[in-house]
Amino acid sequence: MEDHVTVGVDGSPESRAAARWAAREAVLRQVPLRLVHAVDWPLDPVFPGLGRQDVDRWADRALTEAAQELHRRHPHLEITTRCLAARPPAALAAEAAGAGLLVLGSRGLGGLAGFLVGSVAMSTVAATDTPVVLVRIADAPDGPHAASGAQVVVGIDIHESCDPVLAFAFEEAERRACGLRAVHAWKLPPAYTYVPFFDPDNERDIGGSVTHMVDDMLLPWRRKFPRVQVSRGVFMGSAGDRLVLASQGAALVVVGRRLRRSPLGAHLGTVAHAVLHHAAAPVAVVAHE
Repeated sequence: MEDHVTVGVDGSPESRAAARWAAREAVLRQVPLRLVHAVDWPLDPVFPGLGRQDVDRWADRALTEAAQELHRRHPHLEITTRCLAARPPAALAAEAAGAGLLVLGSRGLGGLAGFLVGSVAMSTVAATDTPVVLVRIADAPDGPHAASGAQVVVGIDIHESCDPVLAFAFEEAERRACGLRAVHAWKLPPAYTYVPFFDPDNERDIGGSVTHMVDDMLLPWRRKFPRVQVSRGVFMGSAGDRLVLASQGAALVVVGRRLRRSPLGAHLGTVAHAVLHHAAAPVAVVAHE
């Protein structure tokens, strides 16, 4: 794990919310915070009609104001700033490579409507192997400490190696001294859709087998983090839908993104995509093989 938290700052209310959340996370981790702003010049200036010097001054002011606000909130937190001339997704992904965590702002739509995730955030999430957290304005006032009793929720897949995802989720729960809720959803094999008289006992048997596999996956992590109270939910249906429901009142939702090297570039899976757009809590996306 690297020794600082990085957050993207562009002067918007969403990025200020992300910066407040990131500062609280840095305090929890006892590491420095780095504020990063990327100016895409000359292809896409921040404000049409402004010259390069105007844009640079605006960027410096956005970083300075964000740093000053965070210093007032956390006077002992070490804060640095960087202004880069590059396309934001590439710049943020490059900065994330040297950080333990990257935090980005996202426009919140409220309730189960969740997030409105912009192209910069989506491109950045897909371009970096570093864990990325997306934060809405509604998530920021109390930073990582959400409402009392809030849990960290993690989505797991028994068919994949989820060690990086589980490690991140358990560590976050331990930092917050809160519980962890593991969620897994399964579906019947396609062949069963063609069986005219499916025995419900078979469904119960499959569900019981899946539950045992989930418990086996969690067991070593329970032993490694004995102070974290763990619960698990195993459901038949859509993993994305179940995680979105579990996000209500959560401190953080953690999902995995499988690393796929493709000529078409990296992309998000369907579960991560659904949770990013509809969760009602901050969402951490953790890459894994």
